[in-house]
Amino acid sequence: MSVGRVRQSFIREGEKEYLERLRAAFPVQLVELGLDAPESMSPEEIKEREAVETLKKVQGYEYLIVLDERGKGVTSHDFAKLLSARMTAGTRSLCFLIGGAFGLSEKIRQQADYVLSLSALTMPHQLTRLVLLEQIYRAHTIVRGIKYHK
Repeated sequence: MSVGRVRQSFIREGEKEYLERLRAAFPVQLVELGLDAPESMSPEEIKEREAVETLKKVQGYEYLIVLDERGKGVTSHDFAKLLSARMTAGTRSLCFLIGGAFGLSEKIRQQADYVLSLSALTMPHQLTRLVLLEQIYRAHTIVRGIKYHK
């Protein structure tokens, strides 16, 4: 789930590629929360508005992983272990949440089961989505022993 839409065609093409690979193995859904805010709203007001709408959408998921640059950084192998542990534990629905341009509200971080950092660098949500999909696919190949990650 991502706050904001992806408009760049090269990112859409990359997402499509990894979504096709993932969907061959298990169900995956990409949800965009297009929450337009008036220009008069401050960044904090926008984050709080996004938090209210986002928390409504994530309620049905069993396990929530929030992406945040202040989260825990892991290797690809550690990420694969995390996802494998969720599958072993019987988690039926997992949600990855990427915030909008101003990041995520503390309310959302507090609701997370896990706060993950893909990088200490700040990335636009569009690029984060593509990197996350690739890393989920990489984790899948590591867990299944498919040659992709060396």
